[in-house]
Amino acid sequence: MENASLGRRLGAILYDGLLLFALLCAGTVPFVLLSGGEVEPGTLVHQLTLLAISWGFFAGFWSRYGRTLGLQSWRLRIETFDGHRPSLLRSTVRFFAAILSWLPAGLGFWWQLWDPERLAWHDRLSGTRLRRVADERTARATAHPPESA
Repeated sequence: MENASLGRRLGAILYDGLLLFALLCAGTVPFVLLSGGEVEPGTLVHQLTLLAISWGFFAGFWSRYGRTLGLQSWRLRIETFDGHRPSLLRSTVRFFAAILSWLPAGLGFWWQLWDPERLAWHDRLSGTRLRRVADERTARATAHPPESA
């Protein structure tokens, strides 16, 4: 297996972004109902709720299955450098490191174009990598158990 290309990463991000958008909209509904139809911009509780939903989506999928639905569609999976599915802690580090990768105009993602192993900042910071799998049978056959915490 090889590390994922930037194009595959961006394709998976697009897919997951659509799914996450739907979840964030659903997570906003209670705030809209409780406020009488409008959520005040900058409401800390609302922002923390959306962050928690995002974290739950990514860290949950990564630690439980080694991939999100977007990653699965693009035949990618996340694993530690020693080939295991990342723990919840490592997935959490990856989630917050990915936010850091986006902040400087996505430089943390673009970095993989110059990295000899095609790793992004959040890959290195979390000790994980995004791997391309040949097909679904290969993905199941080569799936490793989660790393021990």
